[in-house]
Amino acid sequence: MNKYPLWKYLLLGFVALVAIVYALPNVYGDDPAVQLAARSGVLEASLADDVASTLQAAGIGDFDSYVDGNNLIVRFADTEDQLAAQDALDKAFSDRYTLALNLVPATPHWLRAIAQPMYLGLDLRGGVHFLMEVDMQTAIAQTMERYQPDWRSTLRDEGLRYQGVQLKDGVLKARFSDAQTRDKALGVLRAAYQDLAYDTGEEGGYFFVDGQMTEQAILDEKKAALQQNIITLRNRVNELGVAEPVIQQQGAERIVVQLPGVQDTSRAKEILGATATLEYRLTYGTASDWYAAEETGRIPPSARLYHQRDDGSPILLQRQVIVTGDQIKDASSGIDSQSGSPAVFVNLDGQGAKRMQDVTSENVGNLMAVVFIENRIENREVNGEVIKERIRTEEVINVATIRDVLSHRFQTTGLDITEANNLSLLLRAGALKAPVEIVEERTIGPSLGADNISKGFNSVAIGLVLVLIFMVVRYKRFGLIADAALIFNLILIVAVLSSLQATLTLPGIAGMVLTVGMAVDANVLIFERIREELRSGASIQSSIHAGYDKAAATIADANITTLIAAVILFGMGTGPIKGFAVTLSIGILSSMFTAIMGTRALVNYFYGGKRLQKLPI
Repeated sequence: MNKYPLWKYLLLGFVALVAIVYALPNVYGDDPAVQLAARSGVLEASLADDVASTLQAAGIGDFDSYVDGNNLIVRFADTEDQLAAQDALDKAFSDRYTLALNLVPATPHWLRAIAQPMYLGLDLRGGVHFLMEVDMQTAIAQTMERYQPDWRSTLRDEGLRYQGVQLKDGVLKARFSDAQTRDKALGVLRAAYQDLAYDTGEEGGYFFVDGQMTEQAILDEKKAALQQNIITLRNRVNELGVAEPVIQQQGAERIVVQLPGVQDTSRAKEILGATATLEYRLTYGTASDWYAAEETGRIPPSARLYHQRDDGSPILLQRQVIVTGDQIKDASSGIDSQSGSPAVFVNLDGQGAKRMQDVTSENVGNLMAVVFIENRIENREVNGEVIKERIRTEEVINVATIRDVLSHRFQTTGLDITEANNLSLLLRAGALKAPVEIVEERTIGPSLGADNISKGFNSVAIGLVLVLIFMVVRYKRFGLIADAALIFNLILIVAVLSSLQATLTLPGIAGMVLTVGMAVDANVLIFERIREELRSGASIQSSIHAGYDKAAATIADANITTLIAAVILFGMGTGPIKGFAVTLSIGILSSMFTAIMGTRALVNYFYGGKRLQKLPI
């Protein structure tokens, strides 16, 4: 009685070996490093050698480098070498690569190929946390604005004469001279734009077709705006060179962005929240027309009035846009070889290049303008109350004569060097579909993170030691067996978190501490059941068997109810609560495994199938 077959011991041994291997990388800590990420394309084959030469020329010899995906990681012995290396590498490679300070695992090469340590959250590593709210009203308004020229094009293509198409209060109104044309237009528009709800009306001798987005179309547009913004923010974070960022949806209109290791919050806010983009348009009329429109306020229907950045002078541009920032495939900043001024070098996608080629081939010798568009939020005080005001800036930064046919690649000037760098980053990462507002911001310094790690480790260690001592005092040798299972349980939790590449946070450490206290509950139930059986006169072997067999149902009930609570916390909670729930869930499952199967294996090995006079419990 109370004998395990060999395969169960082999299974336990295999699980223990794998757990130790996967938990081991967490022992080595981190090394300071500089991370180089390609701005576009892939890493150059000679990059590692070029970096090594640059560092050796700067007097830095103690370093190690390796390729991780599309990044080159250069590790150093201390932060002094790290900072000195950043300065040297920034001068040599900043035009082609994004550089970022980072902390990378100090795991040996042989172990790094097998397992990686857990990620550390903001509260343990330091960094910034942003909660961003997407301006859904602007997203819906921009969608309706896109319908306006589409309606005009569709009606012209069908040969339907209309008096005008206007957008007012979220409703598109197409005006016609007679009911027959109106009814034909209604059928055409309804077939072409099925996500709009239509209505008709008559006023002042004119006949109208009204169109506005359906409730389902609005919901779909909001989801699309949120997902597009998440993708764009991820691209921008990649451009910043941040390692292990967290960018995820929270609710229907908010996005959480966590940037571990980032301390320059102003730079992060500037890049993440910016909505700058470009539009290329042909000019309308001559300079005399521009000033006349400014003075009289009479602007031709097919033109829009702008002002030039350098001197504020008026300029009329055609309403029809040649290309926009959405059609820009790649962009980089540099210096114009002719004028020596900052420039943004733009690469268009296939559709944008064809459009640019068609327009410029027909307008060689005419003027083309570049419009810089930026959305931002400013706080304004009105009657003692702070009001957030959304401001949209549109200004012409460059007007030039089209000397030749343009296609995929060309350059834009008229910006200072900082604007050129930021704009090229934003164009590479893509434009936000709708403006975002930072409604919550937290910064955690690296020293506070280190202090949190120390306190978290101490809390786990103190809790573990106290539980170990209690079990030995209370249950003698059986207490030692429970202690071995508890230590194995902690190793197993760390191993699972590492294999899942989970992010450990302070709430996660709290889950570990709670698990330490709860993990021995199962052994307490088993050991007390064995004692009861012994007191009732049962034999030692039957008492051991009954203790594990009869306590199993109670242990399962207690742990399953806690696991249900953990699952609900994970499903309904936010980031920190999810971290606690994940750690607690893993701890519950691993504690059931180690407390029932692990301790049973040890008890069977030492006491099973033997004639004993007394059980040390």
